[in-house]
Amino acid sequence: MSRSSVLFVVFLASSFILPRVAPATEPSPHIKILVAYHSATGNTEKMAQGVVDGAKGVQGTVVVLKRVGQVTAEDLFSADAVVVGSPVYWSNMAGEVKTFFDNWQLKFGVFPEFKMRDKVGAAFATGGQVAGGKEVTLLTMLAAMLGNQMIVVGGGGAFGASATTEGESPGIDSKELAGARDLGKRVAEIAWMVKRGSAQ
Repeated sequence: MSRSSVLFVVFLASSFILPRVAPATEPSPHIKILVAYHSATGNTEKMAQGVVDGAKGVQGTVVVLKRVGQVTAEDLFSADAVVVGSPVYWSNMAGEVKTFFDNWQLKFGVFPEFKMRDKVGAAFATGGQVAGGKEVTLLTMLAAMLGNQMIVVGGGGAFGASATTEGESPGIDSKELAGARDLGKRVAEIAWMVKRGSAQ
């Protein structure tokens, strides 16, 4: 048998005998959504959970749910999207939520680098009356995000999800909870679009 024939036989045998090494795999891609909220009666917390459920329905989405006072700089800056929820107090966001936004600059050092730039942002609100200032509250939260050069999206309603917690349907009803889920789903979908676009 010639030398070339021997080498061929050895090569052929080794392809069956040697263990096959699986190719290295990269970690599965995912997006992270921070849902931050304040809730005194539990209504806004229920809406927050609805947002979480909607976002988790989008494959590859990791969701962190925290009260605004528990959010850390790491939570904020590692998120691809931030959804903020507040009850309506005097046609505006709760003081705790305003402090949370103030802390972006004062505590977390967002400026002057605009560290929230190009992250997706959205809001949801709960209020007692039909015309109690929910849209104003949503817009003030979205304005804070726009000031940080975030990409603001709606969902569950024109400016975000909302719920009327008094009257004929006290608390959070199934329709309002569905709006919260819709918001979470839309935020996750847009965050994925932004992440894929920035990777190209």
